[in-house]
This record gives sequence, structure tokens and C-alpha cells, in this order.
Amino acid sequence: MSDDIDQRIELAAERGDLDELRCLAAAGSRTAEDQLVELAQEREDLDELRRLAAAGNQDAADILMELDEEA
Repeated sequence: MSDDIDQRIELAAERGDLDELRCLAAAGSRTAEDQLVELAQEREDLDELRRLAAAGNQDAADILMELDEEA
């Protein structure tokens, strides 16, 4: 992965820019997808976690399962 993409991911994560991270993840960046999961978890954004889990992200699915068990 290029340094440019890594930098875009880092800046988007710092800004909390979910749209930018979604674009980068859709382009195939696993790092961007990981950042999306992390931000969604921090924000308790269940809709985003569900979207990611439905798209096959196991980390998001695991977080949702943990949250469900806590409820």
C-alpha cells in the first residue's frame, strides 16, 4: 500500500471522516476498513457496525455480538 493511501487513512481516522474511510475501504484497503470498525466502536455506531458485519467484516460482527451479550 502506498504511503499516500496510508496518510489519507490516518488523516481520515483522525478527523473521524467515515465517508473517506468507506471510500478507501471500498477501494480494497483493509487498513481503512479496520479504522472504520474502530471508529464505529468508539462512537457506538451500531448502524455502521451492522453495515460492516453484513458486508462480511468479522471484527464488526464480533463487536456486535459482544455488545449484544452485554445488553
